[in-house]
Amino acid sequence: MATFSERLKLLRNENRYTQSAMAEIFGLKLRGYQGYEYGKTYPTVPGLIQIAKFFDVSTDYLLGLTDKREVNR
Repeated sequence: MATFSERLKLLRNENRYTQSAMAEIFGLKLRGYQGYEYGKTYPTVPGLIQIAKFFDVSTDYLLGLTDKREVNR
C-alpha cells in the first residue's frame, strides 16, 4: 500500500493544488509541507485530522492502512 507522502501528493494532484497552496491552507511554510510529501516529516495528530477532513478521506487511508477512502461515520 501507499505511504502517507504518496497519498498526500496523490490527493493534492487530484484536486489540482500546488504545494504552496497546500502550505498556506494548512498554515505551514512551504518547506514544512514539502517535508510531508518527501517523507521527511509527518504532521501532528491534529494536523493529520485536518488534512483528512480537508480531502474528505479517512486517516487510515492517509496513513496507507487501507485503500478505502471513505470515512466511517
